Amino acid sequence: MFNLILFGPPGSGKGTQSEKLIDKYGLMHLSTGNLLREEIVNQTKLGLEAKRFMDNGQLVPDSVVIGMIRSAIEHNPASKGFLFDGFPRTVAQAEALDELLAEKQAEINAFLALEVSREELIGRLLNRGKTSGRSDDVNEDIISARIQEYENKTAPVAGYYEQFDKGVRVKGEGDIDQIFDSLCREIDAKMLV
Repeated sequence: MFNLILFGPPGSGKGTQSEKLIDKYGLMHLSTGNLLREEIVNQTKLGLEAKRFMDNGQLVPDSVVIGMIRSAIEHNPASKGFLFDGFPRTVAQAEALDELLAEKQAEINAFLALEVSREELIGRLLNRGKTSGRSDDVNEDIISARIQEYENKTAPVAGYYEQFDKGVRVKGEGDIDQIFDSLCREIDAKMLV
């Protein structure tokens, strides 16, 4: 089983690259946002618990999110591996994910962080805002705050995986296919280890 975390700030191209990586490597996409919505719609115990927090304007606790990831992994035992999207966002979440995977005799094999300049991110998000319908993609101040939040919370997660020789920073600017090729080179190198 090969498990990959694809990270990057808002507008870095994670969604575009995730789709291409899933197609090429046959990985299952685990988006914590999608998992939360699915658990809530299905009214599972975890979904109802998450909804209670969300309805009160609170963040869903790590234990609930990890429970949802556990459930998704257990319901897909034949998967070639997972591409984690939007998780982990903190070192504590990374440690909890590592513990969960160790229980399943698995691990994170690669943490790939797309690096894109702040100016490029703002331009991409403002451009996306013209068609996405997302209110957080049309205001430059909100976009800047989202990028700053990413930089404050995610940098330690990258460092966490780099200490285990799993974290790799990949240039996320330029041609989509060239970025994809760079990601694939890093994945292929990690698969050979």
